[in-house]
Amino acid sequence: MKKLLSQIVSAIAGLWASTLLLPEVVVRTYPDSNFFGFSLTDQWQMFLVLGLFLGLLNYFVKPLLKTLALPLEIITLGLFTIVISAGLIWFLDKILDELHVPWFYPLFYTTLIIFVLNLIISRLLIKSEH
Repeated sequence: MKKLLSQIVSAIAGLWASTLLLPEVVVRTYPDSNFFGFSLTDQWQMFLVLGLFLGLLNYFVKPLLKTLALPLEIITLGLFTIVISAGLIWFLDKILDELHVPWFYPLFYTTLIIFVLNLIISRLLIKSEH
């Protein structure tokens, strides 16, 4: 449960930090934006929804993709994880119109920001467990 929570919180914080640090990364709210019938009118609500989706993708889909790409993980000494994470962010960008992350460098930096925040947040949650 703590891992899922850390994935969601780091995705929310990472997307927010990416929009602040990278001018190419844009999260916008449309008048018809909604989440299961609930109207999303503010940008912070959109960050919550996008972070929730990305956190769930990282928690459920990423381990499956890492298992399928195990030979590439071994050959690249684990660096292929960055490609998988960037692919999940790119997938979220393609299915949700409210998020816009341009292709190479902004996507790479957004992936690194979320990765670093996930490390920090998961360490804080594990440390508070003891």
